[in-house]
Amino acid sequence: MTDPVVSVEGLVKRFYLKGQNYVGAVNGISFKIGRGETLGLVGESGSGKTTVGRCLLRLVEPTSGRIRFEGSDITRLTIRELKPLRSRLQMVFQDPFGSLNPRRTVRQSVEEPLALQRHSPARTWLGIANEMLEQVGLGPQYLNRLPIELTASEQQRVGIARALITRPKLVVLDEPTSTLDPTAREDILGLLSSLQSSMSVAYLFISHDIMAVERLSHRVAVMYLGHIVEQAPTAAIMSDPRHPYTRALMSAVLSPDPTHRLPRNLVFGEIPSAINPRRECPFYTRCPIRMDRCLDDVPAMAAVGPEHGAACLRWRDTPKLLAEVARE
Repeated sequence: MTDPVVSVEGLVKRFYLKGQNYVGAVNGISFKIGRGETLGLVGESGSGKTTVGRCLLRLVEPTSGRIRFEGSDITRLTIRELKPLRSRLQMVFQDPFGSLNPRRTVRQSVEEPLALQRHSPARTWLGIANEMLEQVGLGPQYLNRLPIELTASEQQRVGIARALITRPKLVVLDEPTSTLDPTAREDILGLLSSLQSSMSVAYLFISHDIMAVERLSHRVAVMYLGHIVEQAPTAAIMSDPRHPYTRALMSAVLSPDPTHRLPRNLVFGEIPSAINPRRECPFYTRCPIRMDRCLDDVPAMAAVGPEHGAACLRWRDTPKLLAEVARE
């Protein structure tokens, strides 16, 4: 990994309910993202992925833990102290139309971060906006259009232009292709990859789409019930996942090459409640190879290989054990 742009250590986010109850949205996770690198964050709905992204940008306040951005602990900064960093920390949202003000033109939307950050003299904003729109594949003819006059793909390109116009070092991509058709999805992924190469920007790519994550990500972290249960380089996690939950996710991916598909591993039951989580393996209730020891505590991240970790007590034998379960 290159020098980390962001380093997260023991991040916790709890949403408190009445009395002593709370929802454990994020439960002590750690990861790093290097310069010009993409970390894909995958998992079921409700696993805490979007909360992680919002904590990273301080759009929601972490309960505890540490977030270092370019060496500085931003969890300790006041809102006033954080403001100058906003231009270097940006987000692209899931709903391209909902993320744009319907009354603002494309020019107004793209120029807005420049105005908020007092990034450059106002007389230069139009030129900067034009240049950024060209980079995302939109010409000057789009400047005076409203969001309703754009396709979903064009709306998302405007969202990407707005996020990147201040030349940030980290962008959180929260399901940026989920509302797009397959052709547009591939175009946007290609655009994001190209922009990353030219601007050396780091991405946290949050997605349910494993194929999109494989396409864009250098490394992948898998979340389950607020925990990261496995992290690895993309090739390793696609071909040799060692946590039973990761293996179930990856076995559901329909690779164009049948010889590269993992044996199908099914996970039964619903994800448990995140209210007042217990100190046990979060995957215990759905795991086909669980042991009594899994109830003792949350498993630590075991070193599987270079930059590959799995939070499972049986990681060495996971493929064999799951194959035996499938034969029964």
